[in-house]
Amino acid sequence: MAREKLDETLIAEALAGLDGWTRTEDGAAIEKRFAFKTFSEAFGFMTRAALAAEKLDHHPEWFNVYNKVDVRLTTHDAGGLTGLDFDLARRMDRVAGS
Repeated sequence: MAREKLDETLIAEALAGLDGWTRTEDGAAIEKRFAFKTFSEAFGFMTRAALAAEKLDHHPEWFNVYNKVDVRLTTHDAGGLTGLDFDLARRMDRVAGS
């Protein structure tokens, strides 16, 4: 998948197709908080999401505290959002069972 920065129209369309993801204040990324029942479930999600990220060669910025995982997706090479970010977001939602 190309690492070309998406225009505003494509970003809006892609974001509309996602559940719970929002654009960061600077517009350069999308983010979501995943909440689980336990730390083990959160860590399991991170493990499965990491495998999906590896397949795409596109890695999230994330932060975990107990049962919550905060995720931020952007494509640094492109200086903003690309199709990879939205593809990984969809895969992470599937992994989480959203």
